Amino acid sequence: MKFTAALAAAERRHDSMLCVGLDPEPSKFPGAWKGDAGRTFDFCARIVDATKDLVSAFKPQIAYFAAQRAEDQLERLMAHIRRVAPDVPVILDAKRGDIGSTAEQYAREAFERYQADAVTLSPFMGFDSIEPYLRYDGKGLILLCRTSNPGGSDLQAQRLADGTPLYEHIARLAAGPWNRTGQLGLVVGATYPAEIERVRAIAPTLPLLIPGIGAQGGDAAATVKAGLRRDAAGASTGPIIVNSSRAILYASSGEDFASAARAAADETRRTLAAAAR
Repeated sequence: MKFTAALAAAERRHDSMLCVGLDPEPSKFPGAWKGDAGRTFDFCARIVDATKDLVSAFKPQIAYFAAQRAEDQLERLMAHIRRVAPDVPVILDAKRGDIGSTAEQYAREAFERYQADAVTLSPFMGFDSIEPYLRYDGKGLILLCRTSNPGGSDLQAQRLADGTPLYEHIARLAAGPWNRTGQLGLVVGATYPAEIERVRAIAPTLPLLIPGIGAQGGDAAATVKAGLRRDAAGASTGPIIVNSSRAILYASSGEDFASAARAAADETRRTLAAAAR
């Protein structure tokens, strides 16, 4: 199943726009696991098992695994998600951005080694940094557009010669000539709801991956209002993937961490669903 179709199916099945970000920090692991990078798979697998029926996607951030020399555990985690939650798409948060043969290798890493359904990419080296990923039929490419960090304005809000902000130009490319497979999406931060609304107007049907709620302080209701679009039957025509990581992963530092994560995920899911009504 293509990424966008899998995303829509998971959203309907679980009545959810929530994406759980898997950003494992051993220093925050519970109990006897604290500080033990060898427990990275165990920790993340427990989170997945506890939340798999509450989410529209999972998003492992590759840096948190690579920094701990835990890439093999990431491979195991991806296989675990495919086994226990085959209906939930997995977005590899890698933010790769390079050209030519290097981009080909990054695409192999995401889609062959890790078997991701989608990957986050930096578009700032142009279309030839995106093209190698498009060769993988049905895979999603989610381009950085208007990110949640304050420093994103240093470049993304800069205006081109015609007065268009750079992030709007990226949105137009992604919604138009770059979207050759129909599987492109955009990253737009929950900390900038006005920009979410502007991007949605430019790209009315593209999936929007929206980080920044929870620990970063983005407002869930404002995010949904700005980014979600539905048809007359109530199905998403402009789906949003609202990511929360730390607020869910570390809802408890005790032995109940998995059940606490589930409770936090369900509360967020319900908040997002209520905002969509």
